[in-house]
Amino acid sequence: MTWSRVARIDVGQVVGEVADRTGVRLEVEGLCVGGEVGAAYVRWADGRRSILKWRPGIDLADYEAGPLTVAEAARSAGLPAPRTELAVQLDAAVATVQQLLPGAPITTLDEGLLSQALDVNQSLRHLLTDHPEVPTLDLYLTVDGPGFCLHGPLRSHNPRTTRLDDWITDVGAAHPGPLRGDDAVHVDFHPGNLLAVDGQLTGIIDWDGAGRGDHRLDLVTLRFGLHGQQPDPRVIAHLDAILDEIPPDALRPLWAHMSLRMTDWAIRHFSPADVDHWSALAESRTD
Repeated sequence: MTWSRVARIDVGQVVGEVADRTGVRLEVEGLCVGGEVGAAYVRWADGRRSILKWRPGIDLADYEAGPLTVAEAARSAGLPAPRTELAVQLDAAVATVQQLLPGAPITTLDEGLLSQALDVNQSLRHLLTDHPEVPTLDLYLTVDGPGFCLHGPLRSHNPRTTRLDDWITDVGAAHPGPLRGDDAVHVDFHPGNLLAVDGQLTGIIDWDGAGRGDHRLDLVTLRFGLHGQQPDPRVIAHLDAILDEIPPDALRPLWAHMSLRMTDWAIRHFSPADVDHWSALAESRTD
């Protein structure tokens, strides 16, 4: 069976619609490297450079109550999250123009940068206590997510991924409901969304899925993100030791979520070898 891929940004169409809806005319400089849905460098009429992003299948009011509020709470806490300069509803999608932060995505997370990433993660604890409007995150362990975390691809791909989905749904049955807690969760906390200059963290980008829950989900996301690179074994050992200290009943649903998310994505967008790559990491903690 062929599964649908996630739509990518059509920059020309998006900037045209933004101009029609708001009167703001942006000059496109080119696509940003990386990302699954896509983003572009744009320039305002005054010459200022920013990042244009597009997220399909979401309502602006929900986006403002969730990801934008979380990012602003992080900024208020002193974290280097980008300021949102414009947000506009475009039919069944939201377009945003965000501050261009200094630095480049981290290609190799060394121990110094890992330490800074862990400090960021601690800063997200209880950050949303005064923001009850931010929705709680769902892990989608027993139902399909909105365009990601789909169970069908795992059920039909091969016996190995079917067994993995069996484990994921069993975990979901044992841990029903959304994540608990008042922590801010970035959701996509991997090296490609961390910017640095000369070993110093300068930006945390792509808060588009952020919400309320357990900050430790971002540690699991970071561990999966490192699996996609050629990481320093000492960094992997350090992060694995931190995950080992999380009580199993807390870690298991977080690990199941990322196992579903990455394996589903690999089935729909990448090669069979990539599916095996992510399945192997998922299976390393299915006991």
